[in-house]
Amino acid sequence: MYRFSVILILICVTCASSVSAAEPPKGLTQFQVKELLNSIEMDAPTRAAMNAVTNNDIKDLALNREIVAQNDDIYSFKLPSESATDQESSGRCWMFAGLNLLRPSVIKKCDLDEFELSQSYLAFWDLLEKSNVFLEYIIETRDRDIQDRELVKQLDEPIGDGGYWGYVVNIIEKYGVVPKKFMGETRSSANTGRMTYVLTTLLRRDAASLRAHAKAGKSDVDLRLQKLQMLKDVMRVLVINYGLPPAQFEWRTADSTGKVSDPITYTPQKFYTDVIGVDLTEYVSLASYPTHPFGQNYSINTSRSMADKSEVTFVNIEADQMKSLVLKALLDSNRIWFGCDVGHEANGKKGLLVKGLYNYEELFGVKLDMTKEERLDYRSETSNHAMVFEGVDIVDRKPRKWLVQNSWGKDVGDDGFFAMSDDWFNEYVLNVIIPKKYLPAEILNVTKQAPTPLPVWDPVWKSLGL
Repeated sequence: MYRFSVILILICVTCASSVSAAEPPKGLTQFQVKELLNSIEMDAPTRAAMNAVTNNDIKDLALNREIVAQNDDIYSFKLPSESATDQESSGRCWMFAGLNLLRPSVIKKCDLDEFELSQSYLAFWDLLEKSNVFLEYIIETRDRDIQDRELVKQLDEPIGDGGYWGYVVNIIEKYGVVPKKFMGETRSSANTGRMTYVLTTLLRRDAASLRAHAKAGKSDVDLRLQKLQMLKDVMRVLVINYGLPPAQFEWRTADSTGKVSDPITYTPQKFYTDVIGVDLTEYVSLASYPTHPFGQNYSINTSRSMADKSEVTFVNIEADQMKSLVLKALLDSNRIWFGCDVGHEANGKKGLLVKGLYNYEELFGVKLDMTKEERLDYRSETSNHAMVFEGVDIVDRKPRKWLVQNSWGKDVGDDGFFAMSDDWFNEYVLNVIIPKKYLPAEILNVTKQAPTPLPVWDPVWKSLGL
């Protein structure tokens, strides 16, 4: 009897050990679901939060009123401001920011009260060039498997109206610029979703045709002749959506005293060189991505906006150095184009970009903190919007906040402008454009180095796809 009891005990111990050592199930068991539900204590704070969130906007509930109250509209330095522009329902922030960088020179040179350059003109040529880039890429990769990772990335988004500073430079250098009165907004330019759908559908159809012809043995010459015919369809879609871009126009102005200038006929290219007069090649692209070593030059594969231009490049530097260069150029009366993530701690109604603006952690009782590097690596941060620095508030020789010109119209923010706290700059400003003359020799030397290529799926490219 005693021996039998010992055996029984050993069997039970063995069974218990095997159960405790078993790997937890991959699916949720009913026991685990019950355990998860029981972990929620429906105390008074939890019940109050649930009632509030289920009946109100989360951002309104999480808004930190103390942070809002601390904000003011005083800046120790700011440049003269123009009226806010409005990109409406489009992804052209990079283009609006680029043109907002240029139009003050026209206003000053011609003594104008107001002036705006045509974003539609640039968008027209940008989409044509991007279509050519996509079809050219399809020709160059015609022998790759259809599931090739880089090819799939291109097929996922053959074309779009997002972009980067380098795209602004490429379009203007090739096609020039025109005043907005000569090519204004259309329904499609201001709301690009349906037009983009038509173009992407057309380009994917063309991609299938090019790959089929390549498989049938067609030569490079044949494929590029076919590509040209395809681009005629693209051009037709663009003209129907935007209208014909002007080849030349007659321009005259009335200055602040009412004096009217003589009319002058310009081509878009001549208007850029004679009236704008800003050398875009004198700007250098800087970024601060802790996911890659600093002090190096980088490029992004398949990021070019024109088939005969280079890929997007940038010099990666520490955030503090990037900020000091922005401050140096801004205080010397230069507006600064920059890219950032407006998905974090931004309030359009109040025109605020402030760290700690929302108390989501307190509202939900969970931790959401991540480092900047973690946010980039895990796709929680991206440079999804471009704007322009126009002022700064310096207290005790340190910047406290920054004045930002946005492109969401005058009804968003403070008459179209935003206040950015300095600690928000540290966390969410990712790339800037600085004139060469403000850069130290070590950065200029890095720009001359052959860039290290990064794959199109790198988080940096997600960040540059504004």
